[in-house]
Amino acid sequence: MLATTRNTRIAGYAAVGAAVFALALSGCGGGGGGGSKSSGTTKSSAPTTSSTTLTAAKVDKVGTVVTDSKGFVLYRFDQDSAKPTKVTCYGSCATLWPAATATDAKSITVKGIDKKLVSTVKRSDGTTQITLSGWPLYRYSKDDQPKEAYGQGVAGTWFAATPTGAKAMSTSGGSSGSGSGY
Repeated sequence: MLATTRNTRIAGYAAVGAAVFALALSGCGGGGGGGSKSSGTTKSSAPTTSSTTLTAAKVDKVGTVVTDSKGFVLYRFDQDSAKPTKVTCYGSCATLWPAATATDAKSITVKGIDKKLVSTVKRSDGTTQITLSGWPLYRYSKDDQPKEAYGQGVAGTWFAATPTGAKAMSTSGGSSGSGSGY
């Protein structure tokens, strides 16, 4: 009887461990990271533009952050990396968090941001994603209007990017970051 209880307990621990491992591999993060890499055939819903302007803009509850040519807040994802630059948001993640794209780094102009911090990275889907201090930048599809920052703190992994590429910290109240992002 003792061996059976022990074996059942061990099997239960193994199942929990496997589930946690699977979630980690999927890049779940809960926040729309959806994060698992696809075959690279899913296109980002953000169109590549021939000219993009990144602007440092004051946004309620998050402070001074980076916005795109249309005034939409740009975000960075903690599951990506800056050194070296690595993109992990593809597939369903890229549908919710479309990549900020440009034709190349030369086509990007800046206002209130050091141009030396701005570059690009080639995504597996063939598009060219804008980076800031090495961090790939994204829009949040649930931001309907310029200067909205509903993506701030989602799942504790998505943050508006400051003009230096750092994470913006909410200035008052802000998002709890507990939402799923979906």
